[in-house]
Amino acid sequence: MSNAYQHILVAVDLTKDSHLVLKRALPIAERNGARISIIHTLEPLGFAYGGDIPMDLSSIQDQLDTHARERLADIATPHGIKPEDQHVVVGMPDSEIQRFAKDRAVDLIVVGSHGRHGFALLLGSTSTGVLHGAECDVLAVRVGHIDDTDE
Repeated sequence: MSNAYQHILVAVDLTKDSHLVLKRALPIAERNGARISIIHTLEPLGFAYGGDIPMDLSSIQDQLDTHARERLADIATPHGIKPEDQHVVVGMPDSEIQRFAKDRAVDLIVVGSHGRHGFALLLGSTSTGVLHGAECDVLAVRVGHIDDTDE
């Protein structure tokens, strides 16, 4: 087994920190001659509202999907990541990232982490969930600050 990475998955939340996460992954991919895929996960609106709203949310979900794809392209395309390597999926972020990584033979997942402690850590974060369930290496990139006021 080689120590070189061949397929790197960059998981982003589409905030300004997404650029930092991608910029950390790019030199790793370059050094290894690895392919980069980038992914954003949308939670289904039904999860957020628990089915309490008696209406069809599919058109709103479609609009969110379209907006996410546009934002993802804004982040990925300037760095040469092709549209076929830009993915928006619907589901719970940690499990969808793990599933994608397993299905696509990803050997490194790069994800942002805010480095939360205490209750925020107990409640979980995407990076923690990905780390504990991934079958490949995970690089958690420290981003943002808990006390950020410039967002």
